[in-house]
Amino acid sequence: MNVEERIVFRRGENANCNALQPDQSALPNRPVTRLPNVSAHNGTAQHPDQPGRHRHGEYKLPGGKLVVVDLEDVDGVIRGFQLSGDFFLEPDHALDAINAAVEGLPTEASARALQQRIESALSPEVHLVGVTVSGIVTAVRRAITHATTWRDHDWQLVRTDPLPPRVHLALDQVLTEAVAAGELKPTLRIWNWNRPAIVIGSFQSVRNEVDLEAAGRFDVPVVRRISGGGAMFMEAGNVVTYSLYAPASLVAGLSFEDSYAFLDSWVVTALRELGIDAYYKPLNDIASTAGKIGGAAQKRISGRGRTSGGVLHHVTMSYDIDADRMVQVLRIGREKLSDKGIRSANKRVDPLKSQTGLPREAIIDHMCEVFAKEHGLTPGALSPEHLAAAEELAATKFSSDEWLYRVP
Repeated sequence: MNVEERIVFRRGENANCNALQPDQSALPNRPVTRLPNVSAHNGTAQHPDQPGRHRHGEYKLPGGKLVVVDLEDVDGVIRGFQLSGDFFLEPDHALDAINAAVEGLPTEASARALQQRIESALSPEVHLVGVTVSGIVTAVRRAITHATTWRDHDWQLVRTDPLPPRVHLALDQVLTEAVAAGELKPTLRIWNWNRPAIVIGSFQSVRNEVDLEAAGRFDVPVVRRISGGGAMFMEAGNVVTYSLYAPASLVAGLSFEDSYAFLDSWVVTALRELGIDAYYKPLNDIASTAGKIGGAAQKRISGRGRTSGGVLHHVTMSYDIDADRMVQVLRIGREKLSDKGIRSANKRVDPLKSQTGLPREAIIDHMCEVFAKEHGLTPGALSPEHLAAAEELAATKFSSDEWLYRVP
């Protein structure tokens, strides 16, 4: 049973329980392991010795295999721990050693404590292929923190018309807050710009990052986003920008660093299918052997009541960027190029157009197809209410000097 089938069965969607029962006569005669009885209503599980609560966690390592853990939380203690997945372990008894190492640990154990416990249980001859100790720890933490999977959510696709830069940035805040409050489905939004812009990170200094005289000469506005990270030069039709608005439970148990690669693994797959040798470069870059393709940034927003909160994860990739103009308006571009000269900018950012030869829309269409195949995706639309809220926020917050020059 693959991952998607397992999730559907676990959630009770179109699952024919009788059809999933094995033919007992075809099974070898061997002892049967009795699993805890799980309530279909509230997910509680009965441990053989005392009542507990079942926890299930999954984590697919970037470039690796799927790691799955199941455990019982019995009064704050891990019981019945079981590691599984499509990875490789040699010798076989390493699996038992890992299970035994985690068994009995407190559910509040830190990631570092979990890692040290597992590493100390593995002898030098053990080989882990397609899995790492840190990946196992992440799966454990995701189980304990009630992490959800991509397929636990009903994702919608929103492709916005060309909009002003400040409205785009305001939409990121409005839609992330709506998902955090449980008022909006998790959403993949494709941006379209109606003009160039310099977008700086929430904590960057305007004067340190931007040549304001050059920006004015080229009529390129400077805007500040709500996420951190570095300055970016945007051109209408020459970049591919998307945002993910997700419940915080999707990245529960992941470090901030791991969440970047986790949330963008689907787009790396899409780019590879288009013939690009793409890979994720920590902390937040999507790159290829030919050069950097784009970068990501995130913002977390707290939930209200029983909601888990929301995560904004947005990415801009260059399609056919004007690198010469970029290093004239961005000071950081000059520093990174140093003595290489302005013409070397084209070696730092390698556009998608040159690597695929495809129209921008064809690349975006393929990205959406891969997302739908891996995680599920249905067509959606930006509501008039959300657009109106974003336009108001663009006029009051994102157009103000107070916001733009919060770090002069």
